[in-house]
Amino acid sequence: MTTNDEVRAGRRIGSGFAEGVAAALVALVVAVIGLYAFSAVQWPAFNSSNVTRALTTVGQVVAVALLVVSVLLIRLRKWPVVAKLASWVGISSFVTVTLGMPLAATKLYLFGVSVDQEFRTEYLTRLTDSAALRDMTYVDLPPFYPAGWFWIGGRVGNLLGMDGWEVFKPYAIGMLAIAAVVALVLWAQLVRADLAVGAAAAVTAMTLAYASPEAYGAVLVVFIPPVLVLAWGALHRSSGGWGAVLGTGLLLGVAACFYTLYLAIAAFTVVLMAVVAAGAAVYQRRAEQRPRVGGARAVAGPAPWRAAIGPLVKLVAIGAIAGVLALVVWAPYLLKMLSGAKLPSGNAFHYLPQSGAELAFPMLEFSLRGALCLLGLVWLVVRAGSSRRAQALGIGVVAIYLWTLLSMAATAAGTTLLSFRLEPVLLAVLAAAGVFGFVEGAGMIYRVLDESTPVRTVAMVLAVLGALAFAQHIPTVLTHEIDTAYTDTVPTETPDADGTFGERADKRKPSAVAYYHEVDQAILAQTGRPRDESVVLTADTSFLSFYPYFGFQALTSHYANPLSDFKARADTIAAWSKLDSPRALLAAMAESPWRAPDAFLFRRDTDTYTLRLAEDVYPNDPNVKRYTVAFPQSLFADPTFTTTDIGPFTLVTVRR
Repeated sequence: MTTNDEVRAGRRIGSGFAEGVAAALVALVVAVIGLYAFSAVQWPAFNSSNVTRALTTVGQVVAVALLVVSVLLIRLRKWPVVAKLASWVGISSFVTVTLGMPLAATKLYLFGVSVDQEFRTEYLTRLTDSAALRDMTYVDLPPFYPAGWFWIGGRVGNLLGMDGWEVFKPYAIGMLAIAAVVALVLWAQLVRADLAVGAAAAVTAMTLAYASPEAYGAVLVVFIPPVLVLAWGALHRSSGGWGAVLGTGLLLGVAACFYTLYLAIAAFTVVLMAVVAAGAAVYQRRAEQRPRVGGARAVAGPAPWRAAIGPLVKLVAIGAIAGVLALVVWAPYLLKMLSGAKLPSGNAFHYLPQSGAELAFPMLEFSLRGALCLLGLVWLVVRAGSSRRAQALGIGVVAIYLWTLLSMAATAAGTTLLSFRLEPVLLAVLAAAGVFGFVEGAGMIYRVLDESTPVRTVAMVLAVLGALAFAQHIPTVLTHEIDTAYTDTVPTETPDADGTFGERADKRKPSAVAYYHEVDQAILAQTGRPRDESVVLTADTSFLSFYPYFGFQALTSHYANPLSDFKARADTIAAWSKLDSPRALLAAMAESPWRAPDAFLFRRDTDTYTLRLAEDVYPNDPNVKRYTVAFPQSLFADPTFTTTDIGPFTLVTVRR
C-alpha cells in the first residue's frame, strides 16, 4: 500500500520536474533574446575596445538586481511566482550577458577553434552533419568521448540550418544558462528558497569564471554541489530516500553521457558517501546494542553489520540507474570492443601540468574567491557534526583531494587521473558552502548583537558588492579565451574585399583558414562524393572542425579514439613518405588496415609536401612533440592523383 510519505515524495518529485521544465524554457527564451540582441549590433572587438566590457557590467548589474529582488520577495513571503521568475531570469541573464556580450562581435566561442576547442568543434560539426553516433575523426569507429552534449548541439544546429562551428557559441551559452537555472530548481528542492538562489548564483559565477571554456563540462559543474547534497540525503537515511536515489542515479547517468571525468569524481564521491553512511550505521547499531550504564541489558537486534546493507543497496541502485542511462552513448563503443576490436591504445590521461602536481588551496588566496572559499571551509568544519549539507559538501571536498592524491600517485604507473581539471569543481563546492557560511554567520552575529542593529542590511550590501566585484572580473579571468575567439579565423563562402574566403572578428589579416573554402570546393569537385564519405589526411586538422570530412589521423593521440591505433597510423604515414614511386604508394594504401585517404592536404616546401604531426612524449610537459613528415612531390606523379595548389596548401585527391 502506498504511504502518505510516498505520495508526498511523488508529488514533490513531480512538482520539481515541472518547475525544472518551466525554468529551462524561461532560460531558453532569455538566452535566445539576449544573444539575438547582441548579434543585431555591429560591436567593436572585445580585445580592442572597452565598449562591450562596459555593457557586460551593466547587464550583470541588472541580473544581480533581479536575484536580489527574488531573495527579498522570498524573505518577505510575497509574490512567490514573481520571486521564482525573477531568480530564473536573473540567473539565465547573468550567464547570457557574462559570456554573450564579450563574444558579441565574434562567431566563435571561448578559445575559438584553437587547442582543445579544435577537437570539440570537430565533434560538434560531425554530429551536426549527422545524428548517428560516429567518432569525431575516424570513419567506421563509434565515439569514445561521450556524445551527449555534442549530439544535442548537433541537433540544434541541424534544426537551425547552422554549421557545427557556427552553432557552437550560441548553443554553449544557451545550454549553460539552462543548466544553471535547472540547478537552481534542484537547490530549491533541497534547501530554503533564498539559500537556493544564493548558492546557485555563487556556483554559477565560479563556473563561468573557471569552467566555461569547457562548455560541455561546465553544464555539469553547476549540478555537482546540489547533487552531492541529494546523494547524501539518499544514503544517510536508515529508511526511505528512494526519490533521492532516483534523482542521483539520473544525474550521474547524464554526467556519463556528457563528461567521463566529472562522472568519475561524482561517482567516486557517492561511493565514499556510501562507505561513510554504512560505517556510521554500523557504529550506531553497535552503540544501541552496547550494555547500558548500571548493568542494564543491551537492546537486542540483528547483527550490527546488517545496518550497512541499506546504504550499499541504495548505492547499487544509483549505479544501476546511471549505468542504464550511460548506455545511450556508450553502447556502440562497448559493443565495438566486445566484437574483438584491437585493445585501446589512447593516451587521454597522459597530461600532467604543474597544477596537476600540486594540491589546490583556493581558500588561502588573498582574493574574493579566496575569501568565499575560506568562509566555506570554515563552515564545513564547524557544521560537520550538525548539518547534512555540510557533511555532503565536506565529503565532496575530501573526495576531490583524495582523487588529486591518487592522480599524483598514478604518475608512478605512467599515467594520471587528470586531477587538474577538478579545480572548477572544488571551487563550485566551496562557493556553495561559502554562501551557507555567510548566511549563517550573519545570522549568528545578528543574534549575538542587539537585534535592532542592521546586521542583515549590512550583510546584504556586502554580499551584493562582493557579487558585483567578482562578476565584473569574470571577463578579465577569461581574457585569453576571449582574445582567441577574436584572433582565430573562420572560413566564409563569399570573398572579402581582398578576395579571401575568411575573416577574423578583430578585422585583421586572416590565417591560412581563409583558403579552407577553396579546398573544400576542390575536394567536392574532384572526388564527387559528399563530405562525410571522404577521408582526408592533413596536419591542418582545424579543417575538419569546419567541414565534416573524416580524418585519417587526429590532432594528437590524447584526443584520438583509443581504437584508432594512433601510433601505428603515424608509423604508416611515415612509411608512405619513404616510398620510391606512385605505384608503391598506391599499393601501400590499398594494403592499409584502415580506410586509406581519399585526399591529402599538405603544406608546400620546395620539392616536398609536408605534414606536421604530433607524438606523445609524456611525462614531459608539454606532453606533445611536433615533427614533420615530408612526401616527395614525385610520389604523386601519376594520373590516379590530382594535384591542386591552393594558397599555402597542396591538395592531392585520389581517383577511385
